[in-house]
Amino acid sequence: MKLLLLFSVLLLGTAPAGLAQAPATAIVKTKVKPVGQPGVKTKVTRSAETPMTAPSDAVIDAKANALTTNMQQNLGLSPQQTEKVRVINRRAVEQVESGRMRYKGDPRKLAGIVESAGSSRLSAIKDVLTPTQFNKYQRKREEKMGVPNVQGVQGNSAPGLGGGAGGDQ
Repeated sequence: MKLLLLFSVLLLGTAPAGLAQAPATAIVKTKVKPVGQPGVKTKVTRSAETPMTAPSDAVIDAKANALTTNMQQNLGLSPQQTEKVRVINRRAVEQVESGRMRYKGDPRKLAGIVESAGSSRLSAIKDVLTPTQFNKYQRKREEKMGVPNVQGVQGNSAPGLGGGAGGDQ
């Protein structure tokens, strides 16, 4: 409860400064869930009248900080790891947001940008986390993305190797 209160006070104290950097057409809302519930949600709304030409630093920072806070809470990152992960997350969010602006009308190119940013982020994060932290991160990531685990992907075993569900043993 104290942590939630402290975070809320800090968030309210920095919110006007963060919003002052955002263009007049962007509104950044951050929702912090109580302790015990995963996640910090960031929502950005824009006016349809003025399309943004480049992603705002406030939006990028808000999304990167939300990702970092979530990872810090779920993986128990050290302060050094937290700062390294924050830099990695910010770079990835910036790449994706720039890609969204640049390739708004071309979903294939946007998907390539998102895939590239995601794979480079994953590689960089692997270098920062301990093996235990990275394994936990991967499990959570796979659950969130709906990716089946390795055993589910393997399918049927080769004929004659056993272990299959067939009755020819």
